[in-house]
Amino acid sequence: MKIVDIRNLVFSFSSAGEPVINDVSMTIQKDEIVGIVGPSGSGKSTLLRLIAGLEMPWQGSIYIAEKPVVTDKLFVQPENRGVGMVFQDYALFPHMTVKENIMFGLSRLPRREREPRIAEMLELVKMDKFSERYPHELSGGQQQRIALARALAPKPNVLLMDEPFSNLDADLKAEIRADLCVILKKANMTCMVVTHDQADVEAICDRRITMGQRQKEDESH
Repeated sequence: MKIVDIRNLVFSFSSAGEPVINDVSMTIQKDEIVGIVGPSGSGKSTLLRLIAGLEMPWQGSIYIAEKPVVTDKLFVQPENRGVGMVFQDYALFPHMTVKENIMFGLSRLPRREREPRIAEMLELVKMDKFSERYPHELSGGQQQRIALARALAPKPNVLLMDEPFSNLDADLKAEIRADLCVILKKANMTCMVVTHDQADVEAICDRRITMGQRQKEDESH
């Protein structure tokens, strides 16, 4: 099953500017973890924002779980796309506890199912003893785990991660990469990871797509 299906996508930040994304097409299959790599300015992070609905393409279409979310006649709002996103800075709410941060994305879940889902997510990311702490009381690696738990809690069709390791020091990266791979596989999560670090791709991705003048979608390991 194709979880992400992108067809002939074109995007520019201005009508006069060169396209940041020019006629890009790609597919991501269910349960795949795919690395999105390429030089600065090649449109990696912009691609994630287009999939999430934070930007609108000039041309092209996007399907998520085989349902259209962008066509020339349709634009589905971000909250209705079934997409989870982990940002570079984690974007945790500083005034909310760990538990409350995860709860934030569960408003559509029946009330009786929320507590069990939060407990399941905290156990998955090995943070079940930290539910009442605030983000400033956590390390960078712990904050990333909570951001991941929050994104996974609503059971999105696809998880988008933008440079997820850029704020971690070198000693933590190897450990967190390994943990992340286990967590994503346990959750049966389809994931797209934007990174500039080939080691990230080698550690957690099933294959990579290289963005550029013509993106390459044939590299796996």
